[in-house]
Amino acid sequence: MGHDRKASVAVVGGGIGGLAAAAFLHRAGLDAMVYEQTPRLGDVGAGLIVAPNAARLLRRLPSAVTLERVGVVLEAGWEFRRWADGTVLFAQQLGEDCARRYGEHTWTAHRADLLEVLRSAVGDEAIELGRRCTGVTQDHGGATLTFAAGEPVRADVVVGADGIHSVLRGQVTTASVPRESGLCAWRSLVPAGAAPAFARRPVQVLWLGHRHHLVHYPVSAGRLVNIVAFSPARPGEVESWSAAGRQEDLAAEFAGWDPRLGQLIAAAGRVGRWSVLDRAPLPRWVNGRVALLGDAAHPMLPFFAQGAGQAVEDAAALAACLSAEPGDPGRALARYERIRAPRATRVQEASRGRIAHHHLADGPEQRARDAAFAAEDPLSHNDWIYAYDAEQAVRTELSLLCSEALIAAGGQVRLVGHSRTAHSTRTNHDHGESGFGRARQVRSTCRMRAG
Repeated sequence: MGHDRKASVAVVGGGIGGLAAAAFLHRAGLDAMVYEQTPRLGDVGAGLIVAPNAARLLRRLPSAVTLERVGVVLEAGWEFRRWADGTVLFAQQLGEDCARRYGEHTWTAHRADLLEVLRSAVGDEAIELGRRCTGVTQDHGGATLTFAAGEPVRADVVVGADGIHSVLRGQVTTASVPRESGLCAWRSLVPAGAAPAFARRPVQVLWLGHRHHLVHYPVSAGRLVNIVAFSPARPGEVESWSAAGRQEDLAAEFAGWDPRLGQLIAAAGRVGRWSVLDRAPLPRWVNGRVALLGDAAHPMLPFFAQGAGQAVEDAAALAACLSAEPGDPGRALARYERIRAPRATRVQEASRGRIAHHHLADGPEQRARDAAFAAEDPLSHNDWIYAYDAEQAVRTELSLLCSEALIAAGGQVRLVGHSRTAHSTRTNHDHGESGFGRARQVRSTCRMRAG
């Protein structure tokens, strides 16, 4: 593939990660098509958190649908409450405090609404529905995707954003066997008019008890209240967002808790229930021209509310890496993995650690946990998540590499605007045409489109 030609990218999966990948690739001037197996987008899912690390990236996309239109700005987050009486143990004051500290709010959104934000940035012409991928092969010149229906697709790069049950993961690495977490998840959406007033507040609330916890917050511009709860799993439960549960079973799991929770659960209509499986971090995300992204790369437990956020970070970093070096996709994808895998793995492991933390029985450990809540700085302890900028991480990596490369070629680095460009300082007499040639190569690989 020549250095003067745009890379073509085939994205498998039209969820949050896949659409985000296409949106950031288009923004970077790269050709990308999304291939989604379902006949339409946004049919499943419920609420999610869009923290500043994802929100600031989404705001850079040219989308006609904005978070202001479909989301809810949280005034408080991680409001932990005691199961029996609702005593507040800890809360992050967000709102303007969050915006001042991180340059962005923390939002909630319905998954379907976030998909619309991304779809608007991608364009329907770049999305093919009803395309179930069956495999990929690759050679020196590119990669070929095959589908259950329709013609194969040839691309320079393939992105596997096909979710927790990824077909393409096996083309990249050997996935670890899923482990039972011992938990099942429940989801429901309650119309705001039917929800108690305390649940309509722009607050992410977590009720903690023995082997259980329940989270609620408003979504869809405040029209709905999202409920997600966790309880001990039963034999035979499946891992699927579309698996159904019963409202009376959910109510039974939280019987005896604060009566206000009973009121909220009583207003729930359709209830989803599925097994929560745990997976170890993958040893690799990239194989040649094929890269994994989102849940296909780092399926994580939901206890840090970062599943969607990490997929958006992946997408922004992937586009930045490919746009910086479109003539060498293998090297660009290797850089993507090198930058993203440690970050996502840290979030993945932190999420796993929340299981025991949230589910303590009343007693000395629970009292120690509650006391520790009171000692924490409510906002700064999440700096490592919220302050992170995935595109800046790529720019930093490239800057370091460019500095090293230019020194080796015999030159220096200076900043031009938001882009880092390498310039040779020696003369032809100093090192001959080959030195200028090396400097030109450095200039070529060190130019990066400003975010």
